[in-house]
Amino acid sequence: MGFTLGQPRSFQLSPDGDTVIFLRSRGGTDPATCLWALNARTGEERLIADPVDLGKAGAEDDPIEKARRERARERASGIVAFATDGACSVASFALAGVVYLADLRDGGVRELDTLTPAADPRPDAAGTHVAYVSDGALRVHEIATGVDRALAHPEGGDGISFGLAEFIAAEEMNRSRGYWWAPDGAAILAARVDEAPVQFWHIADPANPAIPPRAVRYPSAGTPNADVSLIIVTLAGKLTEVQWDSAALPYLVTASWAAETGHPLLVVASRDQRDMRILAVDPATGGTRQVRADTDPAWVDIVPGVPASLPGGRIVWTADIGGAKRIVAGTEAEHAAGTAACLTPESINVREVEDTDGETILFTASGDDPAAIAVFSVGPGGLEQVSPADGVHSGLQAAGTRLLISRDLAGSATSVQVLRPASAQDPTPGEIALGSLAEEPNLPTPQPLLTWSAGTSRSRTAILLPSWHIPGSVRLPVLCDPYGGPHFQRVIAAGAAYLTPQWFAEQGFAVVIADGRGTPGRGPVWDRTVAGDLAGPALADQVEALQSAAEQCPDLDLTKVGIRGWSFGGYLSALAVLRRPDVFHAGIAGAPPTDWRLYDTCYTERYLGLPDAEPEAYAQSSLLADAPKLTRPLLLIHGIADDNVVVAHSLRLSAALLAAGRPHSVLPLTGVTHLASQEDVAENLLLLQVDFLRRSLGIDTE
Repeated sequence: MGFTLGQPRSFQLSPDGDTVIFLRSRGGTDPATCLWALNARTGEERLIADPVDLGKAGAEDDPIEKARRERARERASGIVAFATDGACSVASFALAGVVYLADLRDGGVRELDTLTPAADPRPDAAGTHVAYVSDGALRVHEIATGVDRALAHPEGGDGISFGLAEFIAAEEMNRSRGYWWAPDGAAILAARVDEAPVQFWHIADPANPAIPPRAVRYPSAGTPNADVSLIIVTLAGKLTEVQWDSAALPYLVTASWAAETGHPLLVVASRDQRDMRILAVDPATGGTRQVRADTDPAWVDIVPGVPASLPGGRIVWTADIGGAKRIVAGTEAEHAAGTAACLTPESINVREVEDTDGETILFTASGDDPAAIAVFSVGPGGLEQVSPADGVHSGLQAAGTRLLISRDLAGSATSVQVLRPASAQDPTPGEIALGSLAEEPNLPTPQPLLTWSAGTSRSRTAILLPSWHIPGSVRLPVLCDPYGGPHFQRVIAAGAAYLTPQWFAEQGFAVVIADGRGTPGRGPVWDRTVAGDLAGPALADQVEALQSAAEQCPDLDLTKVGIRGWSFGGYLSALAVLRRPDVFHAGIAGAPPTDWRLYDTCYTERYLGLPDAEPEAYAQSSLLADAPKLTRPLLLIHGIADDNVVVAHSLRLSAALLAAGRPHSVLPLTGVTHLASQEDVAENLLLLQVDFLRRSLGIDTE
């Protein structure tokens, strides 16, 4: 679990700033996550709901909730998501398909008499109703009376649902939900998803041949997506269809209700993601009007947290201006006219809008160093950095109270502080630390050397050596440990990110981690260098980073270089031994997307386009044609139950290698999905990888 059990997470700050709602298990070995509340004035913590007390510890989730957890890469059990009313007086959550309601002020948890299995329960702002999804229907439960009814029910065939996010929205657009309450609680904006156009793929369990394969809808590159539309349904039963040009803009990126104006805002995008627009919805008619349009010859980025709303009906958005991602804010008319104000400088690259508090916008951004992520605020008082410059930080703010979540290179722990401003009632500013119950790893504290590669790319690089290594005493075999692709950074200024790499270092390796072109945090120009080619720049940057690391640390033995990775990192590892065997001498490829035609539409087409229109881009980025080139040891590891990067990726590469007469190893993981979260599997996988590397690189273990 990466020593995350027992750490507080998933925070929500009450509107008055007095209460922090969060999730945390009871200890570093307890996987069952509980719901807690912290009094931001006194520091008192209260346990609100424990799955053990509710008799649901270790209970199996229903298939919809399992899929939601897989998309979110959720490893823990118990309460892993919750939603509150507007005042944070009640919270709802689902356990094993059962809906619970917790009183956050006076305590007490009760099971609601809803249909089961139920998913994604959410109270309205007033806390009088809880909406949820069951059997594809969007339902609402009246708390006072217990009346439970369907607001929108699927009709007309299988594959239709209301109120759920489709696969690619949850996997690639950072949208895990499919319905949104109106601020007055009188209506709900809900997605209607028709998966009938999406092809069926079948995921089997070869270890249990009596069980039939599981059919899943998977939109691989170039194939039809789910048909997503929107309705507004009132509690009185009126249903209004939302209208926009979904043929030209089929992707529903996100949605929200603007509290000041009382109408929904949609963000929609074209399939090639080069055109993204904000649309305002008339709740009475379902008609839409364009608020803002953004275009890019490569793609328009999806940025978490926007659009957000400010007083006076102003809308917060981000735009690429002057080589950086920057915050812009203005009224609908100002956005439409292109006169919305730019609030952040070119010197920082905005990562995410975290919160709004009155006129103040809280956001995260990086400056010159993408490994450091700081929290900033911008508002009437101008721009302010509210976290240290070093480390990785995030935060929330309400009524002037700030919640700051921080990690740094000093250790693996996460620090959570509640910073309360002075007020007329309490003239002294307050600071309260929220405790972690996580266990400390039985490892030397990672001491990564954060550096930059020489050459054209200047990739941010981390080098980790064994704690016992004396410079000049012995040459160390090298293990490159990248992700190396879009959406995820490995080189960050947080010690917890290096626990596994440090473990590998203690086994006798010098570990080199590099974030090459296309990885987050460096701005739009850097991101778009992988457009049309996911292979060439990524591999070139790993080679450059490795050679630069050897120049900075002469004890690195470049005659014994292994590379390992998972997902895109697994793809990069296989790519490295296939195309650069002169540099990389053994590879471990975990869950690699070997043929991008098999990966999903939204991610793959963003970078490579449609397969029929850009066949050369797909051929250049595929590993299958490179199979005859293999001359180095290669271990393919893949979860048989993976429904994200399906096992066909590794099996097709293995078949191509066999057809070319190239020896290799395949390790199938029975019952494992894209996230190998089972404790015994995760632990033994590390040991097996070390053994493979030692054998393949000819390392003497005596």
